[in-house]
Amino acid sequence: MSEAAVSSVEDVFSRGFVSVREDDTLSKCLALFKEEKPPALVVVDSKGKYKGVLARRWVIRSRLDPSTTKVKTLMRTAPTVKPRDPLSKVARLMIETGIRQLPVYRRGKLQGFIKDEDVIHSAVLERWGGIRVGEIMTKPPFVVEEDSPIGSVINLFREEDISHAPVVSKGKLVGVIGVHDIIESTYKTRRSQTRGERIGEKIPVLSAPVKRIMSKPVVTVSPTDELRRAEKQMHKFNVSSLIAVSKGRPIGIVTKRDFLEPIAQMEEAERRLTIQFSVKDDVEIDEGQRSSIMDSYNSFVRRYGKTLEAGTLFAYMKTHGTNYRERQLIHCRLQLRTRKGSFFTSSEGWTVGGTFQTALERLERQILRSKELEYEPEFARRYLKRIRFPQTEL
Repeated sequence: MSEAAVSSVEDVFSRGFVSVREDDTLSKCLALFKEEKPPALVVVDSKGKYKGVLARRWVIRSRLDPSTTKVKTLMRTAPTVKPRDPLSKVARLMIETGIRQLPVYRRGKLQGFIKDEDVIHSAVLERWGGIRVGEIMTKPPFVVEEDSPIGSVINLFREEDISHAPVVSKGKLVGVIGVHDIIESTYKTRRSQTRGERIGEKIPVLSAPVKRIMSKPVVTVSPTDELRRAEKQMHKFNVSSLIAVSKGRPIGIVTKRDFLEPIAQMEEAERRLTIQFSVKDDVEIDEGQRSSIMDSYNSFVRRYGKTLEAGTLFAYMKTHGTNYRERQLIHCRLQLRTRKGSFFTSSEGWTVGGTFQTALERLERQILRSKELEYEPEFARRYLKRIRFPQTEL
């Protein structure tokens, strides 16, 4: 992966933003998301003082009545950045928090905000823009059938922590559905709800097929396209995801997060591997489990750090499925993005450490089988023959 001269916040941040008051209802926010399409809304108090931010995906995942729920119920405090901070730091903070618009402070005073698209656009203007889409896209993407009910898509988005999915018919790409489409059809406020209808009532479309609300035609890219072209497509058509296709079938998806992840890697001056965790609140990790995970990761770095040179392992953990003996199944998804390529894998199990270890071993198998890495063939053959996936204890 080519390195780029990363700009700083002061080069790209904006003093303009879309705001709401903390005592406004979510209904007003949904209208602003539809009209202005900001990555997040800035929340202020009655005196206009900055309090936090609100993202549209938090609204749709809350299942709260938008007509009565106040903004302050869902708003979050965003990490602050300074004008001289590198964009790589901004990208890392956006990934870690899930907030795509961060406040810029100078000497304790709010100067403005920096958005994800500001970071991405600046990065692709440098040599980094020559990277191919196939190097950063998420593959394979989660897909939905055009006749699937909208309610099942909402559940998919919540369970997998995603915001977009290709829509297919007989394996062929026919559309794309995102959080914005669902807000438009399912959670939008009825402006005429003043004559007997309960304000904020959800439109009964959860059982309707996805094809009714999906966006089409789809903005697509090829895995061989350069990122600067992909970013131009996003900007031209005002979309936040692109579908990578081959012979009419979706083989990958590129979202703004996929753009941000390699930018975040540039923050590390040393040539080493780092790890970033994203753990849902329902997954409990004590110090012993955390220590076990880091031991496994450090062992992995000792074996592959020199070959991979630099990169970041993104680990996502959440509970999944039903309880068993008062424990819930844990799902772990790993994405390793390095200068030598990208690798993706996942696993499920009943313990945090065991689930992470299984996913990491699967990742090792991918690395050893990669034609792009210069591992001695006989070593790789012996290792792949020896390694066995342990059964997670119940």
